[in-house]
Amino acid sequence: MKTNLISFIFFIITFIFTPYLMSKEINIYSHRQPFLINPFLELFTKDTGIKTNVVYSKKGLAQRLKAEGENSPADIILTVDIGRLYIYDDLDLLSPVESKKLIKNIPPYLRSPENTWFGLSKRARVIVVNNTKITEGEITRLEDLADPKWKGQICTRPGSHVYNRGIMASVLAEYGVEKTEEWAKGLVANFAKRPQGNDRAQVKAIYEGECTIAIINNYYYGKLKFSDDPEQRKWVENVRLIFPNQGDGDRGAHVNISGGGIAKYSQNKKEALALLEFLTSEKAQKLYGEINFEYPVNPNVSPSEELQNWGEFREDNLPIIKIAELAPDAQKIIDRVGW
Repeated sequence: MKTNLISFIFFIITFIFTPYLMSKEINIYSHRQPFLINPFLELFTKDTGIKTNVVYSKKGLAQRLKAEGENSPADIILTVDIGRLYIYDDLDLLSPVESKKLIKNIPPYLRSPENTWFGLSKRARVIVVNNTKITEGEITRLEDLADPKWKGQICTRPGSHVYNRGIMASVLAEYGVEKTEEWAKGLVANFAKRPQGNDRAQVKAIYEGECTIAIINNYYYGKLKFSDDPEQRKWVENVRLIFPNQGDGDRGAHVNISGGGIAKYSQNKKEALALLEFLTSEKAQKLYGEINFEYPVNPNVSPSEELQNWGEFREDNLPIIKIAELAPDAQKIIDRVGW
């Protein structure tokens, strides 16, 4: 009788607590490469005991999540730009959450008005120039890149890439279609060659003398500066970063975000929220700068020492959702001007 009672109690305890114990594991659909997020996830697991599984892909995750529907194993989505986050939201694949920590840690312009997605780190779209050929103060604004004096001197990756579509959207938000298209035509007229390659390739093109000016995300400068490849480190030796539009009354430099949200049909929303909150904590926000040369979204966290060495800058605090909303019109301009 006593043995039966013990067995019954054990069964009840197991029945009640097993689902909770099993939920101490979350599945992440990530557009960020695993080696970039693993240090964060390892620290998160160490702090909380919650294990993580990552499904990584550059493309197709939103379509996969939609096809899986209520049967999806995904708990959280991590992306590398606002455009992809907006797609998930537009497809109704994200769940709104209530979190005082996220509201406190993330400024309103870097999160969804409905609290379905949240910026986790910032990256500035900057101008890089050959330090020996472009003097200080010659270029201070994005608008300067359309000046005919720079004809044949600018390199960029294709305009259809989300990073360039984002910067076009930021100009569009400032000036409207007509003036933005005029600027874009001037920019394209100054290209040294057909847009190609990634941001690293633009810095290499400056090094090899193909151009003197390029547009890149700031963290590529850091990745090249501290690359394991000595050849890549050479590419940035004579390159200078310019944070554009810093003058009095100007809008500031365009920034994009990496971000995340909780999957609509997640079975582990509490644990998924714990990860989002962790990624905006002081501990994790410092890691973004130290590991990937990205800027913190948390206003209480200072950029890494290396980022501070590059100089302070003022960012465009246009609500980041506007960049996503204007992206289709930005792409039309890109297509019309042949970027």
